[in-house]
Formats: sequence, structure tokens, C-alpha cells
Amino acid sequence: MTLPTEFILASGSPRRRELLAADGWKFRILSPEVEEHGDSLSPQDLVETNAHLKAEAIASEHPNALVLGSDTTVALEDTILNKPTDMTQAREMLRQLSGKPHRVLTAISLLHKEGNLDLTQTITSKVQFKTLDESTIDDYLTKVHTLDKAGGYAIQEHGELIIENYEEPLSNIIGLPIEDLRQILNNYGFDKIFRS
Repeated sequence: MTLPTEFILASGSPRRRELLAADGWKFRILSPEVEEHGDSLSPQDLVETNAHLKAEAIASEHPNALVLGSDTTVALEDTILNKPTDMTQAREMLRQLSGKPHRVLTAISLLHKEGNLDLTQTITSKVQFKTLDESTIDDYLTKVHTLDKAGGYAIQEHGELIIENYEEPLSNIIGLPIEDLRQILNNYGFDKIFRS
């Protein structure tokens, strides 16, 4: 197998960048210009399609690179809760999630064109919300910027206000299942060239 010459994160997400860097990987960031699919697909198909779209957009221009694309959504039964468009929608999402369990799905897509690697996988975590009153929702929304986050919340920011319990891995809920990703990268031997 042809080894990639560089590792590229195809994402503008600061959370994904932080998780990948904290795990010791050497990479650069290129944000793909793609039109992400909305909620017409099943939650798993949605995140896998979007993750692959992002990776493909960068890999097509950098065929010798290992490219990582990722996408996260929140599924409340059959309803997909992507990023809210405004504070009204963010508030409504928190009301919908109040007192209920939901799933957080994150897909990772790894492409290396020259090495014929094309792998996409989804990790799912269950999260249980506390029952939220309006004052708690107000408090949470004043403390956390939620408009760039699926489901209108961030578990790592004041999660104690809204989260009752959750399934590991926490990194998956934040937006990049780093433990699963590390295992895949190690299996291909990429840790030897891209991990410090």
C-alpha cells in the first residue's frame, strides 16, 4: 500500500481539531466547500454521506494525503436535530430533548486516493437529558453558544445543567470518536507516520 505523505482534517470544527491534536496526531486543516445533506436521509446515512462528501472534496485535490472527514447529528427517535439556525430554534431543540433519551451519531470517513483507502464508519452514543424548566434553558443558552452544534447543545460546556447521563465515548458526543479513530489509524500503521 502506498503511504500517504500528509494527514488532513477536512473540517473547520474547533472541537475536532482539539480532539485530534490532544491525541497526538500531526495534521493540517483544510475546510471543504460542500453542500451538506439535510434531514431527508436516515441519521446514519446522513452523517456518513456528509462525512464522505467532506473527505472527498479535499481528497480529490490531495490524492497523496490521508483525509479525514466527519459529521455529527442528534437523533430524537426518527427526528434529526442538526445545528439550530437561530436562538428560537436552539431553545425549541432543548425543549424537545428535555427529559428524553436521544442518540448522537458521528461518522468518520478516511480517504487516501493513491492508497485506495475509502473507509466510512459511524459511532453512536445514547444521551439522557434532565427534565429542563425554562429558567434552566435560559441559563444554559446564556452560557453556551449553541448555533454551531448539532442538537443545540454541547455536552462539554456546562453539561451538568442539562445532561443526566450518557454512554461513552464522550469524544463521540463532542464530535469525533477519537478512541475508535485511533484504533483504525493504528491498524493501518498511520500512527508510525502521523503520531508524535
